[in-house]
Amino acid sequence: MNPVRNVEAPRITVKVREMFLQANICLDDDVEEALRRARDGEETETGRLVLERILENAAVAREERLPICQDTGLAVVFVELGQDVRVVGGALRDAIEEGVRQAYREGCFRQSVCDPLSRVNTGDNTPAVIHLEVVPGDALRLAVMPKGGGSENMSAVTMLLPTAGRDGIRDHVVETVLRAGPNPCPPVIVGVGIGGAMEEAALLAKRSLLRPLGEKSPDGRLALLEAEILTEINRRGGGPQGFGGNASALAVHVEMKPCHIACLPVAVNIQCHAARHHVAEI
Repeated sequence: MNPVRNVEAPRITVKVREMFLQANICLDDDVEEALRRARDGEETETGRLVLERILENAAVAREERLPICQDTGLAVVFVELGQDVRVVGGALRDAIEEGVRQAYREGCFRQSVCDPLSRVNTGDNTPAVIHLEVVPGDALRLAVMPKGGGSENMSAVTMLLPTAGRDGIRDHVVETVLRAGPNPCPPVIVGVGIGGAMEEAALLAKRSLLRPLGEKSPDGRLALLEAEILTEINRRGGGPQGFGGNASALAVHVEMKPCHIACLPVAVNIQCHAARHHVAEI
């Protein structure tokens, strides 16, 4: 029997605070590199100028320790909790949410969480959206994603007919992104979840956005689908920030799980060019 490893709740708070400060201020290298490639490959002068300004904004944010975007997002946290880990000295959720409070207060980040009906702000950007998965081992892995409202508003979950098949999925994803237009601040990253139940498709789509940007699916069928969707979106000419060009999307990431024989859930979770995320292990 494996020994249980204790993780102090205050350590989790400290790490979550650090991660949200980092994610909201510094784009990860994979995102910046994708933006540079998009700039270098952009065919229109306006598109190249927009991408140059996006990269300049990211550099200023890093140097001046300022938010990359004024919308510092809903605090989304993915937790992989090893089954041989015990959180001591406090509750896991409380530790995470205290880290969110501290980060948003210290970073002077916009607090964007409100009651859906009264629209009264909670005042500290909590509650966070926490997805917990228990996995083998004695590690605690965290992935944080400040998710902006503009890109989230353009996301969707749809129950397609099973007869829609592969081509129907492809066309639906492309049309969803094209319908979004400039609203999610392109060039975007498109997360796609196929299968499971309705809620699992949505979770697959969002989780796919944590994959290193442009990393192909290990499933050859999905890798081909990713490439086709990306090509079709960029072929339509929306371009950076909707001003025209061939860099409308940086990547498409597709995840899939088996589903009910009568169903074909498809979720599209769109991420803006400020694809903020940070991953760490405790």
